[in-house]
Formats: sequence, structure tokens, C-alpha cells
Amino acid sequence: MGVMPVKKLIISMSLPMMMSMLVQALYNIVDSIFVAKLSEEALTGVTLAFPMQTLMFAVIGGTGVGINAILSRALGEKSFDEADSAAGNGLVLCALSALVFMTSSFCGAAGAFIRSQTSDPVIAGEGTVYLSIVMVLSIGMTAQVTLERLLQSTGRTFYTMITQTLGAVINIIMDPIMIFGLFGFPALGVSGAAYATIIGQSVAAALALYFNLTKNKDIRFSGKILLLKADTVKRIYFVGVPSILMIAIGSVMTYLFNLILSVFSSTAVAVFGVYFKLQSFFFMPVFGMNNGVIPVLAYNYGARNRERIHEALRFSVTLAFVIMCIGTLAFELFPEFLLGLFSASGDMMQIGTVALRTIAWHFPVAGVCIALGSVFQAFGRSYYSLIVSLGRQIVVLIPTAYLLSLSGRLELVWWAFIISELVSLCLTLIFFRRLNETVIKTL
Repeated sequence: MGVMPVKKLIISMSLPMMMSMLVQALYNIVDSIFVAKLSEEALTGVTLAFPMQTLMFAVIGGTGVGINAILSRALGEKSFDEADSAAGNGLVLCALSALVFMTSSFCGAAGAFIRSQTSDPVIAGEGTVYLSIVMVLSIGMTAQVTLERLLQSTGRTFYTMITQTLGAVINIIMDPIMIFGLFGFPALGVSGAAYATIIGQSVAAALALYFNLTKNKDIRFSGKILLLKADTVKRIYFVGVPSILMIAIGSVMTYLFNLILSVFSSTAVAVFGVYFKLQSFFFMPVFGMNNGVIPVLAYNYGARNRERIHEALRFSVTLAFVIMCIGTLAFELFPEFLLGLFSASGDMMQIGTVALRTIAWHFPVAGVCIALGSVFQAFGRSYYSLIVSLGRQIVVLIPTAYLLSLSGRLELVWWAFIISELVSLCLTLIFFRRLNETVIKTL
């Protein structure tokens, strides 16, 4: 951390996470490509389910951040009983979260959530079926995320790359088999897409459990570590709630944006779903790089090495900017090809081409914001990131999109992304300047 050339260090730490996130992005895209072959209504229904899926991930992913922090610190302090308690309590919280999701679905939450975004009975039916299955069988997702966090907490990130990749590959393989009924399987349609996702997550969770039991010697697994301790749970959520809120902001944003677009047409909603899947192919690697940069910055902050901090920031901002510029070029030059992957109709092609070419202009700015934001988390100022995220996605994006929608011109609504990202850049630069003046320059 302190002596390896900074660029080599960042690449070596970021590459596994970037690759695993690329695979995750790829299977999200492939999932929607197969669903789109059923019908545009099926694609729209799955799109409407996405905010709830994001919210579910926010709960378990944010909890995982808390588990990660408590467990890692306890190991650093040689408090092995505390580390075991954090791991065991985390597993119980994982199971309880899945139980809440399951119960909510049985109580009709999935159907109510989908119907709140559309009045089309076909779209509502497809979305409800998909989301109900995902919620009822969410134990696969919650177990995978939690068990992978235990591996990450103890520095065994190589194994998480294996589990994530395997889960994604299985999902990709099972999608066409279960959706269209290949090799003797019944054709399940949208239900097949949901079951394929669950199977991929469950297999990944099973493998992560195996790696924890056989490779993770830092955690002493036994029945007693599963006993919930109020203090441990409190500390997990004290750290995890900000992360839950940051991810949940994205869920709220997509839900509200779907409502704005539904006034125009269900096709506009489908286009937004396609965009969201495609943009992850460029955003995910940047987030993976960010995860690799944060420990480099944190270590050199502790070592009071200002020059290495500056070098790490320069390199990460440049790399993020380049990745996002590639994304912009892809969206600008090949929108018809990208939309064609999702069996786009003539109307969807017309709306989508304008949408992709307009929204893509904010990619490079977003890359800079994400890279600069890594220093907020590394230096213990994660609330800056929360403010920026809240400002971009809720305070600016949604009101701007709504006001633009009042013009009755759908093509203007997409400009809300560019406007909100410029505001995000201003906030990020203000916070970074404050941090640079008060912290970095004093090292």
C-alpha cells in the first residue's frame, strides 16, 4: 500500500472487482435481452420490478457493509469473539431480511408495487409474477451477498470473484432454458427469468458458504455465534444504515422516473429499463475501480503520504473519465445496435435512440464525480457522498424531469440526467475542495 507504484497498485486491487462487476452487468443485460424476446410488455413489467429489487439489495447490501466494517475492525483488534458475533449476527439478519421480503410478497406487496406504476393489465401481470418470485425466494440473494461480505471482510476477495462469476454464468445459461423451455424444460416465460436469477444466486451462495467453511479461518463457525446480541446488531446498522440509504435513493429515483415516463407511454418506461441495464456495463467497472482505490487512499491518509494520495486520485479520475467516454461513444455511435439487442419495436427504436444519445453526455461527468467521491469514503466523510447522491437523484433529477415532462415532449425529459449530473459535479467539487483544504493539505 505504501511502496508499490500507485498505478500498478490500483490496477491490481481494482481489476478483480471490475471484472466481477462487469460480469454482473453482463448478466443483467442478457437477462433483459431474453425477456424482451417474449414481448415489450414483459420487458416493461420486469423494468417496473427493478426499483423493488434495488430496495431489497439496499437493505441486505447496506447491512453487509456494516457487517464488513465491524468484523474487519474486530479482527484488527484481535477481538475474535466479537468478530465471530458480527459474522453470526449478520447471517441471522440475512435470514430475517429474506423472511420480511417473503412475507411482504405474500401480503400482496409485489402486485401493489407494480400496479402503482401502470394501469396496463398485461404489464402489471408480467411484473407481478416476476417480482413475486424474486421476493418470495430472496434468500438466495440475501445469503449470497452476506456470505460474500464475510469473505471480503477477511481479505478473501478472490473467492468472491469466483462466486459472483459462477452465479452470473449460471443465470445466463438458465435464462433461455427456463424462459423458452429448452432441453425438455417447460417454457415459463417471465417466471423462468425470475427462477433463473434465483438459481444463479442460490448456487453462488452455496459456493460462498463452502468457501467460508473451508477457507475462511478467521471466523469460527458454530451455533452460538448465531445468537443475536443487541449491541452487535446496533453497531452493524449504525454503520450500515447510511449505505442502505445511499442505495435506496437509487430505488426511489427509478420508481419516480417510471411514474413520470408512464404518462407518455409504456414504451418510454421500457426504454428507460433498457438504458439502465446498458449503462451498468460502464458504471459497474468504475464502481469496481472505486472500491479498489478507497483502501489505497485510506492507507496513505493514515501514513500521511500526501503525494501518493494525489497520484491515486489523478489516476483514478483519469481512468474513470476514459471508461465513461467509451460509454458515451458507444451510446452515440451504436444506439440502434444496442436497442436491437432487446428486440426493439419501431416506436421503441425511435424513442430509445434519442434517449441513449442524450443521456450519454453525462457519463464522463459522472465518472469524475464517482472517482473524486472515493476520497470522501476513504477519509471518513461518507455523508458527503450521501448528500451528493441525494442531491443528484432526488432533489434535482426528479423535479427537473417532472418539469420537463410538462412540456409534453419526451425528448426533453432525458436532459434531466445531464442537468442533475452538472449539479452533482458542483457539489462534489465543493466538498472535495473543503476536504483538500482542511485535511489533505495538512498532511
